[in-house]
Parts: sequence; structure tokens; C-alpha cells
Amino acid sequence: MSDRAADRARYDRATAHLDAPLAIVDLEAFDANAADLVRRAGGKPIRVASKSVRCRALLERVLAREGFAGIMSFTLEESLWLARAGFDDILLAYPSADRSAFAELAGDPKLAAAVTVMIDDVAQLDLIDASRGGGSEIVRVCLELDTSLRMLRGRVRIGALRSPLREPAQLAEVAREVARRPGFRLVGIMAYEGHIAGVGDSVAGRPLRSRAIRLMQATARKELAVRRAEVVRAVRAVAPDLEYVNGGGTGSVQTTAAEDSVTEIAAGSGLFVPRLFDNYTSFRGRPAALFAHPVVRRPGVGIVTVLGGGYPASGAAGPDRLPVPYLPEGLRYDPQEGPGEVQTPLIGAVADDLLIGDKVWFRHAKAGELCERFDSLQLVEGDQVMGVVPTYRGEGKTFL
Repeated sequence: MSDRAADRARYDRATAHLDAPLAIVDLEAFDANAADLVRRAGGKPIRVASKSVRCRALLERVLAREGFAGIMSFTLEESLWLARAGFDDILLAYPSADRSAFAELAGDPKLAAAVTVMIDDVAQLDLIDASRGGGSEIVRVCLELDTSLRMLRGRVRIGALRSPLREPAQLAEVAREVARRPGFRLVGIMAYEGHIAGVGDSVAGRPLRSRAIRLMQATARKELAVRRAEVVRAVRAVAPDLEYVNGGGTGSVQTTAAEDSVTEIAAGSGLFVPRLFDNYTSFRGRPAALFAHPVVRRPGVGIVTVLGGGYPASGAAGPDRLPVPYLPEGLRYDPQEGPGEVQTPLIGAVADDLLIGDKVWFRHAKAGELCERFDSLQLVEGDQVMGVVPTYRGEGKTFL
């Protein structure tokens, strides 16, 4: 029996008493992935990206492990919710325009001490000040650096459209503005190199494209390492008491950790290992988060239909944003239908071995987005469900 077949047998036994649709987290795989992230970080702490987990119980589990420290959140409302729940080191990874949440932050000493907000524009400081509503707490601030690779005098740009702050002088000037303003303290710098950390460099069946990606990433790593170090020196000249310089992502943990200027690494997807992380030469994780849909029809030879299944991931639309039928091996989508909102036909010889009511297991393209579809996660160890924990959605929280 192959490893995947053995996993399918375990998951089917563990959830035999449960009706699908349902979602599981394989705790052995989750913990193994966490250990691998720590190994690759080489002693630098890992800040967990909450958007890739979206489950408080699993955030607590991973933060209890040595090598992990702090949360990287995705909305200000989420950040305050987590702080009220007892998490005390939360870096908001994106700027916010949530005026009521800023008023709450500025008016509560516990929240203000636990949450750091992201800025890349002085106008964001203006918005925070206008939102205080009388709150006088010091707001902790982090600056975001644009990590994109620019070539041919800027005519070619590779990387996410995020911060406008790129050069050391730009970040130093915003740092000076933070220092000049009462009610703010600059505590960190963040730089997420998504074109390195979030792009697989071994695309199946595309050797030339894979080689081009590896060349681009090697060039980008060298350029960013130099520029990030210069930025950190320039900002520390203004704010010598910076608490952290955050960088990286699941796909670049070891290379980002090797930079002296970086003090901590961000990662989250590497805990669940969704399908987009199958195409990396730098590491191999174990799929830990899966969801199952039940077979409800057998339209013909070599075809079954499952209930539901249309859970596309965010990003540029394409086949790589779709969940992948994972267990049993050998199933694929009907090219005329794909994964549907209420039903999904699946094709393959193995379909003839499936009965009405059997489960088909899928992997999502991304990590935490799976949790927007399910209220709870079944925690599997071996061939048993050892517990059930709510997702953000299960706690009534849909932050975006």
C-alpha cells in the first residue's frame, strides 16, 4: 500500500462516523511541518501568519512549540480579537482603514501593547490620529518595504504591488515622521518577498519555466538582501530601538533567515502545506489540512459526482487556484465542468471503486482559505479523531 493509500485508509477510518463535507487536520503532519519550519529558520523565531491557519486552537498549538513567537494577522479587527483572547504579540501585516478599530486600539492599554499596525504612507498616520476618538495610548507601528525585483531601469517589475516604500531614504523619512508625532512608536520593519517565498520553482512539466523562476529568484534574493540591509541601517539610525525586522515566507525560510539584517521569519502556509507548495525544490512538506466531499452520484463508467467542491483560492484565476482531488489517487475534473458550487463530477478509472456515500479527499490551493468554508476542523491522530476545534468561521468571525 502506498503512503497516500495508507493515509486515505486512516482518514476514512477516523471519520467513518462523520458525514461529509468535513475538514481535517492531520496533527502528525502539522507538527512535522512545524518542526521543519523551525529547522529551516536556523534559530530565528517564526512569526505565524494567521491568515494561513484561521483557527485559534491551532495557533495556540504551534505557538507553544519552541521556535515560534508571535502572530502576523491580516485585519485590525482580527488583531484586536486575538489580543482580547490572550495573544500578546500581534503584527498586522496590512494597512487598515478601520476607524472604529483604531479608536478601540488607542483607547485600551492592553490592546495597544499587544498589537502593531502596518503603515507605508504618512496618510495612514493621519487616519489613525483622526480615528482615536480621545484614546491616548501609544500606537505601535511597523514599516513595510517593497521587495519587488526591478530590472531594465524599472520597466520590468516582478513581485506583489504592495508598499510604495522601496529605497532606504524613503523608509528613513517615514520613520522620522513617526518619531516626530506624539502617540506613535516605530517598532519594526516588514518585507514579504512573495515572488521568492510564494512562487514554486519546480513546475511539473514546465522545465524551462522552472529554470527561469529559479534564475529570477536567485537574482531577487541577492538584490533584496543588499537593499534590505541598507534599509535596516537607515531606519535604525532614526529608531535604534527597533524590536524586529520581519521577512520571508514558507518558501524562503532558510534563505531569508541567512540574512543578518532579518531578526524573525514569517510563515504559516507551511503548516498545512496546500497544493501551491508542491512545486518547491527547497523543501518538502506533508499535506496536513484536507477536506472531504461525499460521492452522491455515479453518472457512468469511470465517473462519480461529489456534493460541492467549488472552493477556488484567491489570486489570478487559473487551474492552479482550484482544489485538487487527492485521495483516492487518480481522479481528475471533467474539463467541461470543473469543481462546481453544488456538485463536482470526477473522472478516472478509480471512480468505479467508489460507492455512494464514500468520501473523496481534496487539498485546497491555499492554506487558511479552507477554513472560510468549514465551521470546524477534525483533529486526526493515527486513525482516530482526537478532537474538534472551531475555525474563525465557527467562532462567528469572517474578517474579510
